[in-house]
Amino acid sequence: MSRTSVTMKLQLSSSTPVNIQTKLPILGLGRYHLRYSPKLPSNFQSTSISNSHQTPNPILLHPPVNQSVAAIVFGEGSDSRLYPLTKRRSEGAIPIAANYRLIDAVVSNCINSNINKIYALTQFNSTSLNSHLSRAYSGAGLGKEGFVEVIAAYQSPEDQDWFQGTADAIRRCLWVLEEYPVAEFLVLPGHHLYKMDYQKLIEFHRNRKSDVTIVASNDITVRDQDSGFGLLKINTENQVIQYTLKSDREHINYSVAETLTRFNDTSYNNVPSMGIYLINRATMVNLLNKHFRKANDFESEVIRGAISLGMKVQAYLFEGYWEDMRSIEAFYQANMECIKKSDMGYNFYDRDSPVYTMPRYLPPTIISDAVITDSVIGDGCILNRCKIKGTVIGMRTKVADGAIVEDSVIMGSDIYQIEDGHESGIAVEEKGIGIPIGIGENTQIRKAIVDKNARIGKNVKIINRDNVEEGGREADGYIISGGIMVILRSAEIPDDSIL
Repeated sequence: MSRTSVTMKLQLSSSTPVNIQTKLPILGLGRYHLRYSPKLPSNFQSTSISNSHQTPNPILLHPPVNQSVAAIVFGEGSDSRLYPLTKRRSEGAIPIAANYRLIDAVVSNCINSNINKIYALTQFNSTSLNSHLSRAYSGAGLGKEGFVEVIAAYQSPEDQDWFQGTADAIRRCLWVLEEYPVAEFLVLPGHHLYKMDYQKLIEFHRNRKSDVTIVASNDITVRDQDSGFGLLKINTENQVIQYTLKSDREHINYSVAETLTRFNDTSYNNVPSMGIYLINRATMVNLLNKHFRKANDFESEVIRGAISLGMKVQAYLFEGYWEDMRSIEAFYQANMECIKKSDMGYNFYDRDSPVYTMPRYLPPTIISDAVITDSVIGDGCILNRCKIKGTVIGMRTKVADGAIVEDSVIMGSDIYQIEDGHESGIAVEEKGIGIPIGIGENTQIRKAIVDKNARIGKNVKIINRDNVEEGGREADGYIISGGIMVILRSAEIPDDSIL
């Protein structure tokens, strides 16, 4: 199979007029393999060569980050905890905070950390994610060699199956990943919400001369939560001694708190892994092609295998906000926090660390005698005489007269629906649909997530009338998770319905 049949190379860009080179100057974006080789011995020291007729010119131990580190981003998982939001899309493609997708936060971290070689490995429900990446990060480039390259799951004469797991995906894509002679690979989940300067992680990794560095959350509020990635037992030097996965704890019926108690020792600390790994290039190749040639899962087989082999595995402790979207409730709360005027959640408005996404060139939102408080409104919305409070309103959302929306996440629409029944991008045969896309007149919505292109009729009440915590009514266009009403993508809720 030819390279072009499975990959798309895209130049990085931003939808915001921010000069991202002002904070992190891009140094020498030309091919550097004639000036630097990642195979330098670990004891190599920085030196300078000079004579009486020559100005000293130091040879740096490490090249700039944009030349020496490549990011590998996974857009989804086969066992998503965000269903039904992942029924037709991967986790990384889920809209958040009105104008963004979850994967934008991770890609933006890379750009803001001066990492401009980004590979996105996708497989499950990846159409929406692939489309977003290809359109969001094209156009103006981040230097001559900056790119986001989408590598979709593929079959070949040697491998007739699709990707069998994260380790298998990386192994089968090494022929692409090794195109540039980088020194380290940074492996990232594509659906987490956090801001991190990866350059500090890379500096820590290199200073410790680690084979593998695992990022762990040092936030005390996270330690009581089950991230699903596992717990690291580390010594006073932050070296990882033991890696206990969630499956291990479930097998012996340990809770997170019980596991931390059992590990409790004055000479050790126990921190939750964030599923982020920085690995030396040679270490990655040896682990996948030599030591664990049949491994499918990167975390449970390869990373734990590296520890068992006696490799130097360090933990880098991260102090900031981090949300791994472990549930519908966590996703809902992350959206609610972006409304609050506090430093507790993720900051989408940080000028020094902007969030990049696809430029959509939508018209400004139209507000006609609406009452809006403590809310975030996306581009291109049409808000009539309605009341909106504590809500995230996604792009192209239409809210009719008399509607009340409170404490909710409305993801918006992919199209505009015109009054005569014609829809932009929709076949003519579909005209005459009874309930238009959007929120109908005199409808009440409270503590709900409304997925894209939903058609909610007039006088509807989406209020969880019976205070149900968990309920599945997919056939009727909704489910309830953690007390939160979730209206499915393209669902149709008839007039006068009470949910």
